[in-house]
This record gives sequence, C-alpha cells and structure tokens, in this order.
Amino acid sequence: MRVSLGQNFLTNDNIARKIVESANLAKTDNVLEIGPGKGILTRYLAQKAGKVLAIEIDKEVCKFCYRRFYKLGLAGRVKIVAGDILKINIPKLIKKEKFKNYKVVANLPYYITSKIIRLLLETKYPPKEMILMVQKEVGERITALDKKESLLSISVKFYADPEILFYVSRENFDPAPEVDSALIRIKRKKNIPSVDIKRFFSLVRAGFSAKRKMLVNNLSSSFHNPKKEVSNLIKKVGLDPGIRAEKLEPNDWLKLYKIWNAK
Repeated sequence: MRVSLGQNFLTNDNIARKIVESANLAKTDNVLEIGPGKGILTRYLAQKAGKVLAIEIDKEVCKFCYRRFYKLGLAGRVKIVAGDILKINIPKLIKKEKFKNYKVVANLPYYITSKIIRLLLETKYPPKEMILMVQKEVGERITALDKKESLLSISVKFYADPEILFYVSRENFDPAPEVDSALIRIKRKKNIPSVDIKRFFSLVRAGFSAKRKMLVNNLSSSFHNPKKEVSNLIKKVGLDPGIRAEKLEPNDWLKLYKIWNAK
C-alpha cells in the first residue's frame, strides 16, 4: 500500500492492543479513527467500542480495509469514510452518524499532527478524549515535559489536559520513521474558559512571536504598545516583565488576557 501520504503503519499487535486498552472503551463509546491504514488498530477498536468511524484519505487503503473487516465479520461495526480529515465537515459528519458521545483513537501522520489536534479541539462537537500516537518530540512539547511551554502546548491545555502514556520505538512501524513515537491522552476539560478565542490566541501567539525574546518585548512589538505600559500590565498579574513566554502556564495567559483587554 502507498506510504506517500505520510503514513507509517503500526505493525505490532501487542502495541495496538495496548493502545486500545489505554482508551478505556465501553460499548457506549463511539470511536473516530483517523488514518486506519492496514486496520491493525481498527480491528481491536471494533471489538471494544460501540461503533468505529474511520477516516482515510487513500481510496485504495479504504478498499483494503473494507475487504479486511468484511472477512473478519466486523463490517457492520466499522464505517470507512474516504476523505481528508482537514477538509471533511466534521460537525456535519458527527451529526449525521449520531456520533456525539465519542473518543478519537489514532496513529496520526506526523506532518499534520498539530493541525488535526487543533481541529478536533475547536470543532463544534469535540471528542471527550483523544488517544493519539504522535512523534515523541511533539508529545513532549504538548505536555511541556521540559517545563517549557509552547504555542502548541498552550493551545492544547486551554481545552484539555494532556499526558504521555508510553513511548513506542520506531521499529514498530512500516516504513520505520526516523524518530520514536509517544502515545498521548488529551482529555477535554469540563469547563473551558469563557474568552474571545480569537483575541486570546492572538495574545498568546504574540507572546511566542520571538522565542528568545522577553515577553514584554514580544507583546510591545506585536501590538505596537509602549514597552513601559506592557511591563506594568505584566507586573499586575504577578509576573516579571523579563520572563519569557515559555514560562507562562495557561492560567497566567488567562490573567494576562483579562488585564490586557481591560486596558
């Protein structure tokens, strides 16, 4: 099968079972899978969940999966949807399939990982939980394992609580990627902060606009505000103006957002 679309197929059945176990699925749970590939995860998902909706961009892979699940007697519990996850109308699909109570379990193509995560966090009918295989470095960046936050980690933590479940070495994939992977859980928060999303993330993006610069310099230059004025606002939330954006946690950004928009 083709691998030109950035797919690295999981080949280890034991790891596939471990991933599905990590999802803690019940028969009342529906699962959205992205990029089922050869169906190694899909098979175990179908045995545990109520229904599996698998989105696959490669039509040839879709045909392969359908034939495989038909032979396994799982065709009635798995629906293969041909399409690009970044172009499909997710809310329309979820509504059509009566799929609102769902989780996402997927081995994501590395090159669009961040886009897919952001899409699923911000969609009208978001999953209650995501169990995702991602590049090890990306998983560690999302969870800020090195205690250094990023635009990506703040974008995830605004909506959810992320954690690394375990690591998977590269030889468990075909073709083998150049890096190891990590399985992460992204569990949606029950209470999402009530803010103007566009304005909030505009502030966060400005804070991270130049990684090596201090927060006060980034905000001052991005919004064309006097440095002294910005410095005073940062002090009001109990932060040192000389701090870098990577040291701010989600609550720090929320405090800064409130003061910033009240000025």
